This record gives sequence, C-alpha cells and structure tokens, in this order.
Amino acid sequence: MAAYSAMLKAELERALAVATRARAVGLDPRTVVEIPVASDLADRVEALLGIPGIAVRIRELEVSMSREEAALRIGDDFVARRFGEQSREEVLDHAIRTAMAMLTEGVVAAPTEGIAKVGIGKNDDGSEYLRIYYAGPIRSAGGTAQALSVLVGDYVRRA
Repeated sequence: MAAYSAMLKAELERALAVATRARAVGLDPRTVVEIPVASDLADRVEALLGIPGIAVRIRELEVSMSREEAALRIGDDFVARRFGEQSREEVLDHAIRTAMAMLTEGVVAAPTEGIAKVGIGKNDDGSEYLRIYYAGPIRSAGGTAQALSVLVGDYVRRA
C-alpha cells in the first residue's frame, strides 16, 4: 500500500510539472496551475477558502471533537480575529464559509459560490439580525450544512 501511495504521489507531481510547463507558455488565460494539492480536509478547506493558518486550527479542533462541533467552535477563532479579519461582516463570512467547507468535506461549490453575501441588518427596535444571501450552488451542500450555516452565523453574530 505504501508503494502504491508513493507511486500516486510521484505521478501527481509529474502531472503538475507538465501542467506548470504548459501553462507557462501563456496560451491559457491563467499562467499558473490553480488547483492546489491537499492531503486532508484541513488542507482542502484552507486551499478552497484561501484563509492562511486555518488548516492547523482545524486539525487541532478535530483531535478532541466531532467535525460538527469543530465547525461551530472555529467560529470562536474568527470572533477573536485570529485569522486577520477586519470587520464583523468578514468574521461572519469566514466563519460561515469555513463551517460549511468542513461539513461538505471541502469538495462542493457551496462554501464559495453558494453564499453570495453575508451581512448584519437592524430591526425596527434597533436589535441586529444576520443576513445570509444564498445562491444556487448552496443546494450541493445538503440540508444539514445549509442549516448549520445559519446556526454558525447566529452563534458568531451573538459572540
């Protein structure tokens, strides 16, 4: 099994080298290979969302809790602005997308294209509410991940 895994890794590296040389010619709209290699869920989430450092934290959380609990708990790190978020909307956006990416294994479009925008609105009495604007690709997430996006968003908004 180790030999097979090593062969797969070597062939992947060879294919990426060929793709890199081909893209460098400049005939494609992009001159770099834009598909990052990820070894586990944490790497996939970091590559998908482009939030540096999130993979390490996901691995830490998944040692002691379920994936669902980790998806909710990662919101605390965003509230603490551990990953460089500047505004409340950015905190909410990153927390919701990260939780959704974790629950969908980082392999569907829902975390990146299924959430169009996240914001905070005001009720007539001055209290705040969460606004999540969904787009068509949210359907690929499934009902559990969709529902959790609202739960995570409200949890982070209240924090």
